[in-house]
Amino acid sequence: MTAIVEVLTQLLIIFVAAKLGGELFLRLRQPAVIGEILVGIVIGPFALGLIGLPGHELLALFHEDSDAAREGLTLALETVAELGVIVLLFFVGLETRLSDLLRVGLRSLLVAILGVVGPFVGGTLLMLALGYPSIESIFMGTVLVATSVGITARVLRDVGALDSREARIILGAAVFDDIIGLLVLTVVSGIAVSGELQLTRVLWISVLALGFTAVVGGLGAFAVRRLFPPLVERLQIEYAPLVVALALMLALASLAAAIGLAPIVGAFLAGMALAEVRDRYDLHEQALPLYTFLVPFFFVVTGARVDPQLFLRSETLWLALAVTAVAVLTKALGAALGTLGFPFRSMAIVGFGMVPRGEVGLIVASIGLSLGVVERPLFSVAVVMSMLTTLLTPPLLVWLLRPLVAARRAALASSVPVTRSEER
Repeated sequence: MTAIVEVLTQLLIIFVAAKLGGELFLRLRQPAVIGEILVGIVIGPFALGLIGLPGHELLALFHEDSDAAREGLTLALETVAELGVIVLLFFVGLETRLSDLLRVGLRSLLVAILGVVGPFVGGTLLMLALGYPSIESIFMGTVLVATSVGITARVLRDVGALDSREARIILGAAVFDDIIGLLVLTVVSGIAVSGELQLTRVLWISVLALGFTAVVGGLGAFAVRRLFPPLVERLQIEYAPLVVALALMLALASLAAAIGLAPIVGAFLAGMALAEVRDRYDLHEQALPLYTFLVPFFFVVTGARVDPQLFLRSETLWLALAVTAVAVLTKALGAALGTLGFPFRSMAIVGFGMVPRGEVGLIVASIGLSLGVVERPLFSVAVVMSMLTTLLTPPLLVWLLRPLVAARRAALASSVPVTRSEER
């Protein structure tokens, strides 16, 4: 078996396992995403080892260097997974018009700010109280700042709540959260490396991140309305609208990554711009097979990163549970306070919708490890926290969203507009 066949076989295992896990949880009346994450834990390299471990062909390709072979395989699997979450946020963007997002813009910004300040301060103070050094404590606070909106977006889409006010606030806050989180990470990393605050670098990244979001988010819809129809109508290739849309998605995802933002921010902004012509060119339906194929890879690979043995080590587990409790409470309360005045259930949806750290928390923790700021035991704590917040959020969100979705369906069935009291 050649190396490429080995990689393809693992992709096959991931895809089939994702669909089986998703089917099982749908039958249990739970979101498919929970099954996909859990099945990733089961088949991952720390459990059954069906994926993530190189075989003979890959080892031969890397001259029997097992570390290099594993890194190469991980890169291949995570590239497909990253493409999956990019497609997911592109779809979410397609169902979100700029006008809808602007209506909750100030709320989203407030949710993002409070959802960053709370975890950063709470995480830092917890670590300092436990006797950890200042820079290590600050970096763990930075890990808690992260939000992985891919998990929440999938749940919102699965239950049919993407058009709700709460969903728009969460999505808008996620964009602001990513920018603020990037700036916090830049500041803390700069202090860790040089021992001082690099103000010029922080200002430059701020201008790039805010400029990119403002230009693409503000002018994207206008540009698409003016330029997209004449361009695709001149092209003779099959599915020209979809081809151009996917090219724009990848271009903005790459540009966002080059600036230092998460690629999903660019993908979301691309989808939001294309929402203006979505119905005219049936983009949603055309891209649905791509969504069905690619998105599950992200959740299975996310689950495969979890080492179940981490939950069995008491010294890691107790600290991880304390950090997770702070991560959940500070993010949920901070984000919920940004929606003060809303019904309690709506505040809870927004608050807990911002809780998952997922792969974003892992990335920040990995940066701390590579800089030598975070030691391996604390990295394990960050991994457990990221995975627990990822696993806890979907069932909790489904429970919170169920009355809201039921009220909307009843209103549609009776053609009576739904009120906030009904959503509550």
